[in-house]
Amino acid sequence: MEEQIAKLAAEVAALKAANATGNTITAEMYYYVTIPLMVLIHVGFLGYEMGATRTKNVLASGIKNILAFAFMVPTFYYFGWFVYWAFPTGFDMSAGPNGISGWAYAVGAANPVGAVMGPNLADNATGVFWGAFTLFAATTASIMSGAVIERIRLVAFVILAIVLGSFAWVVAAAWGWHADGWMVQKLGYHDFGAAGLVHSVAGFFALGVLIHLGPRIGKYNADGSANHIAGHNLPLTLIGLMLIIVGFWGFLMACLIFPGEAWSWSATELTSIYGTPMTLSAITFNILMAFAGGIIGAWAVTRDPFWMMSGALGGIICAAPGLDLYWPPMAFAVAFVGCVLMPYSAKWVEKMGIDDAVGAFTVHGVLGAYAVIMLGVFASGYPALSGDAGVATITLWGQFVGAIIMALLGFVPGYLFAWLFKAMGILRVGEAAEIAGLDPTKVPASAYPEGIPASAAPAE
Repeated sequence: MEEQIAKLAAEVAALKAANATGNTITAEMYYYVTIPLMVLIHVGFLGYEMGATRTKNVLASGIKNILAFAFMVPTFYYFGWFVYWAFPTGFDMSAGPNGISGWAYAVGAANPVGAVMGPNLADNATGVFWGAFTLFAATTASIMSGAVIERIRLVAFVILAIVLGSFAWVVAAAWGWHADGWMVQKLGYHDFGAAGLVHSVAGFFALGVLIHLGPRIGKYNADGSANHIAGHNLPLTLIGLMLIIVGFWGFLMACLIFPGEAWSWSATELTSIYGTPMTLSAITFNILMAFAGGIIGAWAVTRDPFWMMSGALGGIICAAPGLDLYWPPMAFAVAFVGCVLMPYSAKWVEKMGIDDAVGAFTVHGVLGAYAVIMLGVFASGYPALSGDAGVATITLWGQFVGAIIMALLGFVPGYLFAWLFKAMGILRVGEAAEIAGLDPTKVPASAYPEGIPASAAPAE
């Protein structure tokens, strides 16, 4: 009898071990798949920005995007990942209430010369987590790229991309997208889909750069009126925007925490990064409703295909903080209203003398801030973080202050670094190179060696 009991116990233990191993492999694969999906965001950015430029600048715009992606990988490895774990409680780098932050924790979890940041058959999580966050960083850096096309120097752009992608947004994530983040703990800040800490930070960073970079030659007339500088391939731009949407399914999928692992919030269910319960089914309703609401809202006021597809992205951004909380019709309404306002915001920015070539500040900066604040309007009283009594709740005040902090975390470094580079004379290409085009003056290749139809080449 004792032998049978022992044998049964051994079989149960073996079954549990097999289930645990299977769950771990599934969790690893879950995050692994999000990475190539998010690479599609950058395929989209390539098409979007190259289509939005004139033929003389096509490859220069592509090179910017490729390098932004490439430089994020080593810089996020060497210090971006460390920042996320070290700074949640502030720049003193003390440990937070959940014990998963601070200098000592970061040294163990993200030391670039430590054993954990390399191949280890006993570690199924670190590499794929780091990879997913690295793609978040690359996405953030690429948001700024479209705003500055056709006149920024490549070296200045790469440095700005590193500052944005491997530091500025990472501080925002540590403060507002981490269980120990002081904004979460003190303000009840909640931002499931990173509308504030990715999109708003990147959009306001771009604004800070644009103030010093100045408009493209020919954008404004002597009386201050603005000219429309059309890209050479609007269909490519629209396809690029749709590919960004495809990639955002991977981005938002990676915002969920897989259950049943030592690092999971729950043993049985997916949660948000804050530990609040969530399912892929629930966010599917809201992503699609926000996508549709954004397109319809932009179409209602512009009839312009560029703004319609920008509305698809903008709509998802509008609902992103509350994808884990909104009822689908609310996601649609928030997206619709935001994208009705979007073109007017872009016109206002243009009238202020800011030449944002693709509307990045409006789509990401303005709508990101709008999204964060709207969550405070419609989700006040919900817990910002999983836990017992005493956990901070979402409030309009907390979300409003959070939106301001996110804007400043983007704008201040963008403005200061662009000011420094302008003073050094390395921010903008020379006038002759800009007039001739960055491809013939900076790139040892031709985008269209056999030419393109004259009808596809916009007048200068």
